[in-house]
Amino acid sequence: RHRHKEKWAATAPRIPSTRLALHHFDTSYSLHLGALWPSVRAGLLCEQKYGALLNNFAAADHVPQELELLNATDFVSEALQKAQQWQRGAAVGEAARGCQEGSGEGRTGMQAEMMTQAEMSPPLCASISSKIKCYTFPRGDITRFRPARLDSLGLLDYYLMDAASLLPVLALNVQPDDFVLDLCAAPGGKTLALLQTGFCGHLAANDVSVSRTKRLHQILHSYVPREVRDTVSVTSYDGRDWDQVKGGTFHKVLVDVPCTTDRHSAMEEDNNIFHKRRTKERQMLPMLQLQLLMAGILAVKPGGEVVYSTCSLSPLQNECVVERALDIAEAQFNISVHVEDLSHFQTLFQDTFSFFSDCRLGELVLPHLTANFGPMYFCKLRRM
Repeated sequence: RHRHKEKWAATAPRIPSTRLALHHFDTSYSLHLGALWPSVRAGLLCEQKYGALLNNFAAADHVPQELELLNATDFVSEALQKAQQWQRGAAVGEAARGCQEGSGEGRTGMQAEMMTQAEMSPPLCASISSKIKCYTFPRGDITRFRPARLDSLGLLDYYLMDAASLLPVLALNVQPDDFVLDLCAAPGGKTLALLQTGFCGHLAANDVSVSRTKRLHQILHSYVPREVRDTVSVTSYDGRDWDQVKGGTFHKVLVDVPCTTDRHSAMEEDNNIFHKRRTKERQMLPMLQLQLLMAGILAVKPGGEVVYSTCSLSPLQNECVVERALDIAEAQFNISVHVEDLSHFQTLFQDTFSFFSDCRLGELVLPHLTANFGPMYFCKLRRM
């Protein structure tokens, strides 16, 4: 008669969200990544590596020299130099091949490799914006960058971000006077990188979250002069409905979708999508991602390009979303969408990032202890 029921909710220990996330990752990513998973897991659980995106709008000509004295290098310009060297090597190889054909000799293995790289090099140079400059420390060097400083104009000299986050922006390959849409823009790192190209005729930066859009406004005010800010429209629409607002009007669209943010989920309890209360939200992520990608495809002009990106290792949020979007675009909207080849990004940036070699579609940067960037998945689509 005097028994009482234990209050289980109050007494049972709560499993941390980070542990739930790691258990989920161990189960699914060990299958997806196989023997690579232990090293990727170690990378996820160690301090993330950053890049310093130079602010071209700041009066900070001294900053590159300061960073180079610390042994940091601009990984974008290094990649461009590599591509140009291949082109020069190709010209030499072509001349040598002409001589050899005259004398009946064949190409050596090294010459053949040089030619293969050189055959790739026109898209290499053409697909990278030389105006984007991002400094990183070499592989294995875990030096931290100092905090950004104000210049004489009151603008910050660089923006610290995961350098892999620049790859979707580089893949978008903005051209002069392009109308560009950043569909899920907050907190604003990729938006800022798009502006650094100096090519956006107009940039629409949208994010459904009003609080996150405030952060985007702060970034723009801290890094971008008023006359450039005036070319940016910041909105807080639900990105899934964008085609109803301005369908088929953009040359380039970046769709950097909400995802399981694997590194954050493995390391931080705060705002963790693996919290028990957010289970339904997490399970619905692939559907939300698909809807956002479809809105991006419908927002771009025929002939325009869309880059889809996540910071997750999950194929369900990456390749599977892209494949489903291709099917829906064809079946429901009679829109043909072509997946663009980005394999040259592996060739160009292999000194800075660790890439997953078995992606069905797009490219995936894997965290690695010597190059602890990512995860970052990105895939480029062209609306035909």
